[in-house]
Amino acid sequence: MDSTRRISLWAGIWFLVTFVSIAALPFYDSILNDADYILGSGDDAKVRLGAFVEIITVVGNIGTAVVLFPLLRRVNETTALGYVAVRTVESTLIVIGLISLLSVVTLRQDIGGDGATSPDSLEQVGRSLVALHDGTFLLGPAFCAGIGNGLLLGYMMYKSGLVPRGMAILGLVGGTLATITATLVLFGAYEQVSAWSFLLTLPEIAWELSLGIYMTFKGFRPAPVVAEYEADMQRRRAVRSAATG
Repeated sequence: MDSTRRISLWAGIWFLVTFVSIAALPFYDSILNDADYILGSGDDAKVRLGAFVEIITVVGNIGTAVVLFPLLRRVNETTALGYVAVRTVESTLIVIGLISLLSVVTLRQDIGGDGATSPDSLEQVGRSLVALHDGTFLLGPAFCAGIGNGLLLGYMMYKSGLVPRGMAILGLVGGTLATITATLVLFGAYEQVSAWSFLLTLPEIAWELSLGIYMTFKGFRPAPVVAEYEADMQRRRAVRSAATG
């Protein structure tokens, strides 16, 4: 297996890993939609499981950016660095969001529940922490995914020819639509978890899924950047062999 095939394989695997994030929302349903969660019995195990799923997503996000960077920097180093930065910001926002929900769980266990001495103030704290999660969910998986995976990565894949051009165009279209719908949600046009938001995000989902599958099972297409990278790797191996030889 050559160097670029290893890159495509691991990048594809990490992309597919990020799709476990879909499972997080059902686990978070009770804490996100029950204003009195912090005062009741709560299903803390499901919330913790949702947090664990998002931790896996964060690892996948960082993995895709780090693995692809050595190759993509040969396409456009500034854009490749921007992609790594956006993925890092997205992951940071996800972590902040899951910490806010875990904080609700901790407060419910320590001073909440049915015997809370100041239920009104505690409920407000719980709602504030959930609102923080909602904000990170919009700025992270919505804006950052559209800009990073859609526009930046789609552009580099289109310019390099590493994947079929039609697939890369789907990324550019999907990233544009994902950014538009995130902006509409930001200005109150509709909720982020809504039919309109899902429909406008669907092309971005299709792009990321198809890219993950393509890189995992097919690998990159023959392209100048692949030949350049492989030639450089061969030169480096030759130098190391001569130095240790």
